[in-house]
Amino acid sequence: MLIKFKYILLSALILLLLSISSIGAYTKHNDIVEPNLNVIRKLLISALDSKKTTDSLYANLNAVKDRSALINGYIGTLEALKAKHAWNPYFKIKYLNDSEKTFKAAVSRDPHNIEIRFMRFSVEHNVPGFLGYNKNLYADRQEIIKQLDKKYYSSADKLLVKTIITFLINSKRCTLAESNNLKQHLAAL
Repeated sequence: MLIKFKYILLSALILLLLSISSIGAYTKHNDIVEPNLNVIRKLLISALDSKKTTDSLYANLNAVKDRSALINGYIGTLEALKAKHAWNPYFKIKYLNDSEKTFKAAVSRDPHNIEIRFMRFSVEHNVPGFLGYNKNLYADRQEIIKQLDKKYYSSADKLLVKTIITFLINSKRCTLAESNNLKQHLAAL
């Protein structure tokens, strides 16, 4: 009985949070309804550990008409998270393939967006190397560092830029010179 009550309470809490989040998930700008990036970023963090949040955010972003390259980047990340949450190996590979295609399209549309590049880098960094989904690690790292050097952050805010820099340093995929450069950028923020 207590377990059933906890499950019902947890389900109600999740639904409440999702409905509250979706209220602020879109902003109106020049009569165009656009997804609120800050809300999406927070939900994406929750989606790391929640299949329900992943599925809900994926469905909501897929419903957006005339999606920007950045929104497609978020969809690519969510497809990778769907692979993480799937138990069936067939679907894990299917979602990773979908993610790879979505990221390719997003990067083609906005090749200098550090947020898109960061999302793809973080997905490829975390997918086991033997699966072969790590073809863009070097190119993404180089582009991110290039944009950081130019101080072109696109839609990324200061907190996100710090997160990107910290992730790159902690990934241990940077050369010593790149790590030192990133640490200088971090200190300057």
